[in-house]
Amino acid sequence: MGRTPDFAAERKRMVDRLLASGYIRDPRVRDAFLAVPREAFIRPEDRDDAYADVPLPIGRGQTISAPSMIAIMLEEARLRPGERVLEIGTGSGYHAALLGRIVGPENVVTIERLPDVAEWGRSNLAHVGLASVTVVVGDGSLGYPERAPYACIMATAGAPRIPDAWPAQLAPGGRIVAPVGATRHGQVLVVATLGPDGTLRIREGTPCAFVPLVGEDAWPE
Repeated sequence: MGRTPDFAAERKRMVDRLLASGYIRDPRVRDAFLAVPREAFIRPEDRDDAYADVPLPIGRGQTISAPSMIAIMLEEARLRPGERVLEIGTGSGYHAALLGRIVGPENVVTIERLPDVAEWGRSNLAHVGLASVTVVVGDGSLGYPERAPYACIMATAGAPRIPDAWPAQLAPGGRIVAPVGATRHGQVLVVATLGPDGTLRIREGTPCAFVPLVGEDAWPE
């Protein structure tokens, strides 16, 4: 019989590595990673790698990002409890679960264009006690104006540019954290802050590679 992984111990070791490497600095981000079981958001055949610092396939050409990449995004977002967040690209729901632990699950809206993936993400979130995260099926490139304004819009898919709808749905001082690139296969993590005059202050950060954001104001199908 194979060894049953001690996921709690592996999760703590992962967080310790992310702290030691400087990927995690905010105690809220640390606590979220410790609270959310990554093994609950991946396919059973990949659970031996649940806490490896690598992206993993989740089916339908989608992936769950490497923990270090997620940590970079969460740190860049500078989230505080009670802030409303829109996530673009639900996937398995892991990223939304981390967001929910930081800001409160009732403050998270996550949008996914693939109905079956959205349903899987919704089920995973419910399984770990985060059913109050709102999962929407739709075109993430258009945002989700029904719950705007958002303190942060965070994308987990690569866009050719920041879609026009996103800044319009930010609260004053709101942030966009998104991979943006001129090709489908490579991006740079962009952090854009909405200034008091309504303009975006854009800073480019970490090079990255995400699956493409498909939508009306993003990459074509």
